[in-house]
Amino acid sequence: MSHELQFKTSMEFEYDRPAPVSPGIVRIVANNPSPLTFKGTNTYLVGMTELAVIDPGPLDPDHLAAILNAAGGRQIRQILITHAHRDHVDGANALKEETGAQILGYGRDEIPPEGPSVNPQGSEFIDYVFTPDVKIAHGDVIEEKEWRLEAIHTPGHAPDHLCFALLGRNILFSGDHVMAWNTTLVAPPEGSMADYVSSLQILLERPENLYLPGHGGRVDEPQRSVKAYLLHRRWREQSILEAIRGGVGTIQSIVPVIYPTIDQKLTRAAALSVQAHVEHLIARGLVTCDGSPTWDRPLSPA
Repeated sequence: MSHELQFKTSMEFEYDRPAPVSPGIVRIVANNPSPLTFKGTNTYLVGMTELAVIDPGPLDPDHLAAILNAAGGRQIRQILITHAHRDHVDGANALKEETGAQILGYGRDEIPPEGPSVNPQGSEFIDYVFTPDVKIAHGDVIEEKEWRLEAIHTPGHAPDHLCFALLGRNILFSGDHVMAWNTTLVAPPEGSMADYVSSLQILLERPENLYLPGHGGRVDEPQRSVKAYLLHRRWREQSILEAIRGGVGTIQSIVPVIYPTIDQKLTRAAALSVQAHVEHLIARGLVTCDGSPTWDRPLSPA
């Protein structure tokens, strides 16, 4: 069985150099490339005379200076956070101090701060105590004279993940929920495959025809991409189920079967992705495990 996705890995940019991506929208790419952030984190400035900044990115003085230079004296009124992973949120307070803008996001105060302390989860990568000035939830609309942004709660990659729809423009700032360069990492306990699949289904019902993601280039045919990612997840889950039915009995042993050519740097992330699928299979009664599915705990078909 094979189901290969087509990724868009080309991207024209210069670090910390503002570039227009649509009328009234400027993108600035932070200089924080990695296997999980691709070229770096995208920060977006929305508006013509009064601005919203979506995802101020990492705590980096050069990136902060680039945001302020791109604003060019125009007032930054809102700082919107898609989710409290450090590559998206750590620069928020510094930008607030420079501009006086409020920080808006879902917040983490009702989400348990759990997870291992090392990559790709844990406090090194997640701001477990992120508390925005204004908490926003699914369906809330942030409105200024020149733009209206609707918050769409899309948990899966992170429990606090929000996408932002630019109303009247059919543009969605998709954060890490849908990207063109790769599939989204869904890594327990921070990530939930059941939530991720449900959140993708939410986007299929929406009208936006352009996604501007948190990493990588624009997604020009988002409905096709979302459908492809849903199909890919179903195929991946079926492959894992077949491996378990064939006697491959632990998450650790499933990884080389499902990802035979994976870069060793991404092995841990792959194991967490397999764990997310296994948890989803257990929840649906297709796989059993004596306790929580740790990487070496035996799995059996139901």
